[in-house]
Amino acid sequence: MRPTTRYARNKEGQSVAYQVFGEGPPDIVFIPDWVTNLEIMWEEPTLARFLDRMASFGRLICFDKRGTGVSDPVPLGAIPTWEEWMDDVGTVMDAVGSERAAVFGHGDGGHMALLFAATHPDRTSALVLADTYARRRQAPDYSCGVPPQIAEMLLELILTTWGTGEAVVHGTPSLASNPSFVEWRGRYERLSMSPGQFKSIYPLTYELDFRPALETIQAPTLVLHRAGNPYIFPDNGRYLADHIDGAKFVEVQGEDHLFHAGDIEALLGPVREFLTGTKEAPVEDRVLATVLFTDIKGATEHLARLGDRAWGDLLERHHSTVRQQLERFRGREIDTAGDGFFATFDGPARGVRCALAIRDAVKSLGLEIRAGLHTGECELIGEKVGGIAVHIGARVMSTAAPGEVLVSRTVKDLVAGSGLEFTGRGTHELKGVAGEWELFAAG
Repeated sequence: MRPTTRYARNKEGQSVAYQVFGEGPPDIVFIPDWVTNLEIMWEEPTLARFLDRMASFGRLICFDKRGTGVSDPVPLGAIPTWEEWMDDVGTVMDAVGSERAAVFGHGDGGHMALLFAATHPDRTSALVLADTYARRRQAPDYSCGVPPQIAEMLLELILTTWGTGEAVVHGTPSLASNPSFVEWRGRYERLSMSPGQFKSIYPLTYELDFRPALETIQAPTLVLHRAGNPYIFPDNGRYLADHIDGAKFVEVQGEDHLFHAGDIEALLGPVREFLTGTKEAPVEDRVLATVLFTDIKGATEHLARLGDRAWGDLLERHHSTVRQQLERFRGREIDTAGDGFFATFDGPARGVRCALAIRDAVKSLGLEIRAGLHTGECELIGEKVGGIAVHIGARVMSTAAPGEVLVSRTVKDLVAGSGLEFTGRGTHELKGVAGEWELFAAG
């Protein structure tokens, strides 16, 4: 029996369509790639069998990301970022009353899964990554990526055949000669998102680099990869397993990329064993977070000019203004030292936008700030946050000029596609931090 499609509303009032079926524990949130539509996915027997099989060993939660399927559409110029799509996972979990879930990401959906696990360890009981990757393009330190020329050919193929199902011939050989499947696949693509939306989103996957998030993942992790996957080679899966602490790698026989093609039991058997036998997750003492530091330009000069009382009043108004923006962008105030703030965010784009909003808002008070942001692994020490990422964030801020919001390369890479603009500020040595760091000015 086909499950009922329901809607969950996020904090911005946008609706995310979801279905839930089967019985847990465990709860399993399944995140496939861009091609999703809850209403017609059940029409394809191979996909229906895959979902039924997963629901046989847990409560399965499926959803359409905003801008896809039957969830709320979004304007072409306002495609959600990975950070915002990651929030859809929490929105749907809240709607079904799931405090913790195993998050299963396949293909391009693996990005959302690993970012959610890194950012919300308290809500992630386990992580499963299948036929996915940390970075799409080849790089000097990432040989398993797609060579530049091949990447351009793949992009052109997928973009020009969108809505026809023809790309399945190259990525799913076991179903390529089935005309009814190719026809359904084309319809599934068309009803998942428009050509314009797909063209706005998909090329970004070739530019992103999620490697900085891997070492922060604490959930028990299973990485699966089909040995003959013609679209994403197995070394990508091995890289993930090698760089996620304690991850287990399983190479599965098969030549298909689509998760519901070929021998689905070979793929889901290890998943069932892993999830139903998983141990209690360790206490979450590390988390991926974006740190923000700010301070006021010329604070000493303001104090000398205004005097203690007037400066104290102005500082109080400054603090109130900063806290309003932190609340607006879901920031968490960690510390306030003198005229500066230290805050964290569970998404880098919100952190950058908050810094820009603070910079602009305090101008009405006659003040000018500088700000620095970095995203990395942070240690949770009671109500405080520590670790090397915090030190890097502070050093980035100390390098910023008055009125400047400066970010590390990691922040810039993670907010690709968000609409935020950056200007290179060169390579810098940060005091007390090894290596050289590329910094960028936001806005």
